[in-house]
Amino acid sequence: MRQYLTVPNALTALRGLGVPLFIWLALVIEADGWAILVLAIGGVTDYLDGKLARAWNQTSRFGELADPAIDRLYIVATLIVLYLRQALPLWVIVTLIARDLALAVVTIALKRKSLPPLQVTYLGKAATFNLLYAFPFLLLALSDSWAGEMAFVFGWAFTIWGIFLYLATGVTYLRTALRAINSSGY
Repeated sequence: MRQYLTVPNALTALRGLGVPLFIWLALVIEADGWAILVLAIGGVTDYLDGKLARAWNQTSRFGELADPAIDRLYIVATLIVLYLRQALPLWVIVTLIARDLALAVVTIALKRKSLPPLQVTYLGKAATFNLLYAFPFLLLALSDSWAGEMAFVFGWAFTIWGIFLYLATGVTYLRTALRAINSSGY
């Protein structure tokens, strides 16, 4: 039990608690500044939990599973919020969710073959970071000000680059998984 009570795992759990808080702030009370702060804290803790876990030799199965799962929850929650707030078109959401669904299917196939889950790559992390950086800008872009106009430009720049990386790494993950499944000999 002590192996799970670590600073990196606490940061991961804290980041997970930010998902419902972000939704409440962005949709219920439309406190965009606070919602953006929650996203920013989520991004910082996402970076720190993995960095500290490796530096302090505190990697755990919880971290391996919870970290990417919470990343996906943040992405899905933010996509829904941005769509409902009319800051993001439906095609972006469909594209990103389709990639995650494809990877979910191969993850299930890996598990059924008793193979280890896919390891997150640096580019996979970069893709997620780009999207997590884009979303606060897109939320800020809803404000009718010069900051909103600048946020629109930065938000879409990060979004387009993030989508490209997200799809490219998705293809790489799929290839890796399919190779593992095909070579497992089961």
